[in-house]
Amino acid sequence: MSDAIKHECGIALIRLRKDYQYYINKYNTPLYGLNKLYLMMEKQVNRGQDGAGVANIKIDVPPGHRYISRYRSVEQNAVPDIFRKIHKKFQKAIKGNKEKAKDAHWIQENVAFSGEVLLGHLRYGTHGQNEIENCHPMLRQSNWRSRNLVMAGNFNMTNVDELFDKLVSLGQHPKERVDTVTVMEKIGHFLDEENQRQFEYFKSEYHNPELSDIIEENIDLQRVLQRSCRDFDGGYAMCGLTGYGAAFVARDPAGIRPAFYYADDEVVVVASEKQAIKTSFNCNYDEIREVQPGHALIINKDGSYSEKQFIEPIERKSCSFERIYFSRASDPNIYAERKQLGRLVIPQVLQEVDYDLKNTVFSYIPNTAETAFLGMIEGLEDHLAKERKKAILEGIIFEKDLEDLLTFRPRVEKLISKDVKLRTFITNDADRNDMVAHVYDTTFEVIKKGVDNVVLIDDSIVRGTTLERSIVSLLDKLGPKRIVIVSSAPQIRYPDCYGIDMSRMKEFVAFRAAYELLVERNMDDVLEETLGRCLAAIELGTASEENFVKAIYKPFTTEEISAKIAELVKPKNLKAELAIVYQTVENLNKACPNDTGDWYFTGNYPTPGGNKVVNTAFVNFMKGVEIRAY
Repeated sequence: MSDAIKHECGIALIRLRKDYQYYINKYNTPLYGLNKLYLMMEKQVNRGQDGAGVANIKIDVPPGHRYISRYRSVEQNAVPDIFRKIHKKFQKAIKGNKEKAKDAHWIQENVAFSGEVLLGHLRYGTHGQNEIENCHPMLRQSNWRSRNLVMAGNFNMTNVDELFDKLVSLGQHPKERVDTVTVMEKIGHFLDEENQRQFEYFKSEYHNPELSDIIEENIDLQRVLQRSCRDFDGGYAMCGLTGYGAAFVARDPAGIRPAFYYADDEVVVVASEKQAIKTSFNCNYDEIREVQPGHALIINKDGSYSEKQFIEPIERKSCSFERIYFSRASDPNIYAERKQLGRLVIPQVLQEVDYDLKNTVFSYIPNTAETAFLGMIEGLEDHLAKERKKAILEGIIFEKDLEDLLTFRPRVEKLISKDVKLRTFITNDADRNDMVAHVYDTTFEVIKKGVDNVVLIDDSIVRGTTLERSIVSLLDKLGPKRIVIVSSAPQIRYPDCYGIDMSRMKEFVAFRAAYELLVERNMDDVLEETLGRCLAAIELGTASEENFVKAIYKPFTTEEISAKIAELVKPKNLKAELAIVYQTVENLNKACPNDTGDWYFTGNYPTPGGNKVVNTAFVNFMKGVEIRAY
């Protein structure tokens, strides 16, 4: 993606279902679980490069021994940094105790991170500074083992203020007003209450320390989640580890954020992407299951597990950006869907180049658009096959015409390449604007100057910054007659508030285009009327009921907005003609039929909080306020 946006975060959880000694004996290492966790995290590092964290729980170690371990890092290569430190702990402990290296009992009493429950997290920050305190897993500590809670997740809540106020009403004094803290403290509060409920029930029958074990055996995590999550509004896949070794992965009722799991006799594992599980455990794809929306995968202290509903599911609206861009294309279903996205834009592309394939060169923006590019070329081949069949059936008189038709292939070149691996997606706005102009390089002497069209496909066009400041200018140096930039995703028109870092209206070139069209056509009244409706709804507390910002786009066709976007991103002194082609929403849903979350394209938010966010974002834009809308 040329205008890279921050991914959702990544989660990885492993529960070893057998005694720790079993893995040492079978795999000849005390690091089996850690090695698997490292692999799962590396296979999802695309989901978060701002930081990472690992937590570990040991089950039933004697009092006086540490049973929760955690490392977090914001180093440039955070995952290797964490595991390097963990390995040093093992090496240091075993040095001089080599005879103990295969003794599970000794290792668990003397070496950190040697527990049966492991949790990893990869972070892309959508809010706050890139500091280690903002990295998951988060830890809520207690001197009672069953009240300890470790949490990590891929989530954003739209109603943080309401959740904060709820905590205050419960008697808490939260230290921060952010969703990570409020979510953990709310679940932690009801975990405490569940502990107390079990204590009251069993206290007349048992005495400590036996009573503590009885409480742990009877804690109902489904009940904890039912009470904790009923007023959450957002997208989430949340992992929680308790101090006594039980764990859960809870998924939002619309299935916005992804969560997959696999289980066999040795492990139960959870990840944000199927591919990470497939690669790490060499299982079949059909053995990997999806945590259902509104359900939690609950793993008990004894290693048994079940999927239980904790909140009423609503219409499934899984994030379509997972399919377009975020998740790795090595997942066979995602690979096929991305190819289909490229194939489906062919009719629009052919129209833009006036069907002149002889003088058109096709290329893509590396690297994630490559799969859509392959699909686009397959679509061209399908088109040519139909043309050949039509010509033969209608009869061709001249042999040369037939030969040309049968031997013609689409012209494909790699025109754009990354000159340096600059992490433009995590720099601040001021630095980014200067940096994007130097990220890409181009290939010369493959375009017929003044004759050829250039068609370049990208995953998505968000801000248009990189097109304007780098890519279009680079292509223009090749001397094409016409440049056509193709987005395999539709126009991004609205903020996302469920995990992606897209919260301000002015960031969307599609919104800027609609705004400019309204001003040019003396339709400022649409802006003022929309502002008035948003302000009134916010004041009345009804802003979550309707997305009023849809009115901004209503007067225009998609093609009109695309044409205006081309004007906005067109560099000064551009010699070539410039056109922008976007995927249609209808074709997006055709290519990705099971993941229909398209609110950033359509404004159809899956939760009430989404409507409140978009209305607030529009008010902020109109008032010139540069803050997050949630």
